[in-house]
Amino acid sequence: MYDVLLAGPYPAGTLEKMQKAVAGTDISIRAVLTEEEFAKENDVDAIILRIIKMPQEVIRRFSPKLKMIMRWGVGYDAVDVKQARAQGIDVCNTPGANAYAVSELAVLLMLAVGRSLLCHSLQLRDGVWSREMYTAQSRSLNHKVVGLVGGGNIGRQVARKVQAFGARVQYYDPFRLKPEMEKEFQMEYVDYETLLATSDAISFHVPLLDSTRHMLNKENIKTVKPGAIIINTARSGIVEDEAIVEARKAGLIAGAGLDCTEESPITKENPLLQDPNIIVTPHVGGTANDIGDAIVPMIAENLKLMAEGKPLKFVVNK
Repeated sequence: MYDVLLAGPYPAGTLEKMQKAVAGTDISIRAVLTEEEFAKENDVDAIILRIIKMPQEVIRRFSPKLKMIMRWGVGYDAVDVKQARAQGIDVCNTPGANAYAVSELAVLLMLAVGRSLLCHSLQLRDGVWSREMYTAQSRSLNHKVVGLVGGGNIGRQVARKVQAFGARVQYYDPFRLKPEMEKEFQMEYVDYETLLATSDAISFHVPLLDSTRHMLNKENIKTVKPGAIIINTARSGIVEDEAIVEARKAGLIAGAGLDCTEESPITKENPLLQDPNIIVTPHVGGTANDIGDAIVPMIAENLKLMAEGKPLKFVVNK
């Protein structure tokens, strides 16, 4: 029997869905909800992770029995993939499963910042009828240029959605899409400097790597198109938070929508939360309650491959 651990909090019913997906196999799935419970574990065949992290010292405590660490979602920076590889552990993710949800939030933030949604809401809560207060700074996506940093699955889904609002899309990615895909998604390739200088909204959809850390920083944010909106639904650290605060104070950008912040969890004193033109959410882009409908089958397939001794899918640390 293969012992699989569902570690951390998940949407209601996830354990039952996972157990049903592997019914009739030699796979047994059980859940631990807290960090304290997880700290007592060291002898399982596979671990499914969502919020709990596995740095080097945590991975080291597990026995050679551990074959797979499966991430619920696409990001895997919470796992020390090098240490896992050194112990012969495959780290896998579920690419594309939550792309629709992340792309929805990216567009939602563009619209909310552009139409001063938080500004109006706060004024109304204070008893102020703000109908005419923010007209000068309000803008739609129609006829605007949306610049996507990253042309992967999420970026392409954002492209489709903003085009439905009448926007034109340009993108930058160090790995350029094939011409036929650019044509299919109506995405024009430009270099990064051009994208910053000519986009009305700039949305980041890249992983957090050494090469992408502070990809938008206090220096190059000065080159963005005046009045641009900055969106980050990717990873904390890709956008320098202090750069957003300073750019807003200097009037360089119209605002920002950030699902990822460098201070995480963010505290109420953080300068990002003092500006109603900056909308911050607590990294919820890929956490819609129905996300399991797409992720559970992908994880179940990998668990079955593990049990059959076959190569796993979506291994990020080969």
